[in-house]
Amino acid sequence: MATTQEPSTKQDILNYLLKQSQASAQELAGALNVSPQAIRRHLKDLESDGLIEHEAIQASMGRPNFVYHLSREGRDRLPDRYDEFALSLLNTLAETVGHDQVGTILRKQWERKAEEYRERLGTGSIAERVANLVKLRQAEGYMAEWYAVDDSESAANSKFIVTEYNCAISHIAESFPSVCGHELEMFAAALQDCIVERTHWLVNGEHRCGYLIQGK
Repeated sequence: MATTQEPSTKQDILNYLLKQSQASAQELAGALNVSPQAIRRHLKDLESDGLIEHEAIQASMGRPNFVYHLSREGRDRLPDRYDEFALSLLNTLAETVGHDQVGTILRKQWERKAEEYRERLGTGSIAERVANLVKLRQAEGYMAEWYAVDDSESAANSKFIVTEYNCAISHIAESFPSVCGHELEMFAAALQDCIVERTHWLVNGEHRCGYLIQGK
């Protein structure tokens, strides 16, 4: 039984830290309904594997508290990397035709992706299309969620938050940062009757990318 449980618990810890940015052992134990002793054992293993790191926060009195967060390697594990070949290809293209031409190619790719999204989202309400967009992103390797900001029945006042806790193409974004701007444009093009604004950005050191989507 322990053999099947431990990998699941460790994965749950990684997923929780991905979404919450950081947490103490006590917080993890409570959130995952696992004993503090077991959580500490898993944390020790994950840190030994280089997937998480800890930081000591000194309380006003007594021993310091430790909080844990994902390391770079740990973040790269969620999900499995799909962008290594693409990055190698783009670097080869940049060496061959130059970065400006690669930028043009990337823009064309996102325009095609936006058209694909628009066709697959359907013609339902904004809420239905946002939900479908999140499903498509999840299928592409993003840990994505969405929720309504309010319960307005007016399409013009509908507001939704889409959150992506990881970037499935983060290695590409580091070398070709324009892809992040194209992603915002892609969402806006896929939801043509909506205004899409970026609220959070992994590139800026935040632990998630966030978008506010509202009807025009």
